[in-house]
Amino acid sequence: MQNKTTLVTGASDGIGLECCKILAAKGSNLILVSRRKPLLDEIAESLKEQYPTISCTVMAADLAAPQAAQELFQRVQEQGLEVDFLINNAGLLQNGFFTELDLAAQERMISVNILALTSLTHLFANNMASRNGGHILNVASLAAWMPIPNQNVYAASKAYVLSFTQALHDELNASNSGVTVTALCPGYTATKMMDNPDQGGKLLVPSSMLQSPREVAEQGIEACLAGRPTIVTGLANRITVAITRLFSRMTLAKIAGRYYRSNMQ
Repeated sequence: MQNKTTLVTGASDGIGLECCKILAAKGSNLILVSRRKPLLDEIAESLKEQYPTISCTVMAADLAAPQAAQELFQRVQEQGLEVDFLINNAGLLQNGFFTELDLAAQERMISVNILALTSLTHLFANNMASRNGGHILNVASLAAWMPIPNQNVYAASKAYVLSFTQALHDELNASNSGVTVTALCPGYTATKMMDNPDQGGKLLVPSSMLQSPREVAEQGIEACLAGRPTIVTGLANRITVAITRLFSRMTLAKIAGRYYRSNMQ
């Protein structure tokens, strides 16, 4: 990744921030994207102090806004930047009963988790293919593998990301585009998503079940650079995926529903 350029959405904390740190250490220039420009500026300054040879460009953007992906891509083009590695990490979560959750919040979640990710992938994949190479890491979730009551729109949005990415991986490979796209499926991760009042209820998860954002980011980046279509992080999560294949989807929904309702605050 020396002298390459990586664009990371949701770069201000959690998995996105860890991706930035890892790639900066590898010598990659960075484009940091999130809604919080002051925080991104601080992160960019810190990374440049630690790794003086890299450049860090800050681009504040609300990916839930109409045409946000297209506007971000245009800003990148206008600054003459070529993205070699795109990490679609930005995502929103809503916990609770579907009919009780705010509709506008759920629409924003769909806009970020599905629409913005799809648009950015399309725009940058075409650009990368024109240069005969590139990598895209789409952050899905363990939730992508099963229907989850009380987190139904989120799980469905991540199921979209997983299915879309796996299919696109085959397309790009078959067309000899030189572009690799990978779906990253972490389980419970110690990020603000585990305790955020803005996303509805709080799911109580034992700390022993939480992976660190660093661990998830490392495994995702390694898998994408190695050309893998999918990476499920952690042995326990891989076992969970294997178990999901033994039951019908409605059985999985009932099991997940009981768990989520009994552990949601």
